[in-house]
Amino acid sequence: MLEILAVCHTVVVETRNGKVLYNASSPDELALVNGAKYLGYDFKERDEDDNVIIEVGESEHKYKLLNVIEFNSTRKRMTVIVRDPENRIRVMCKGADSIILPRLRSKAERHVKKTESFLEGYSKEGLRTLLIAEK
Repeated sequence: MLEILAVCHTVVVETRNGKVLYNASSPDELALVNGAKYLGYDFKERDEDDNVIIEVGESEHKYKLLNVIEFNSTRKRMTVIVRDPENRIRVMCKGADSIILPRLRSKAERHVKKTESFLEGYSKEGLRTLLIAEK
């Protein structure tokens, strides 16, 4: 999950006076990338060859960015397609629960049912939710 937050975004890294700064299109996106960094998945850069570089612990991971489908108010989700360090092609997505849940294969799965109950509880408390998915 944290890996997806560190890879699936449009944040740009800037260096000013030797200090690394993130520049994001939205405060939500900035918070998600910073949260992943705080929990050990540090977005380092998007290089000139369209590789997303993240650091996990002591090791660096490079994801070849193949496509970005940016968030918009109609899609209510952001998607990236990458080739991961194991040479697998992965689709990573983050977005609104109302958009992600219907796209899951089987709503009969116990994980989906349990997730829906948590989401319902959060919404009753007025909290915003974000779902993360990959294929």
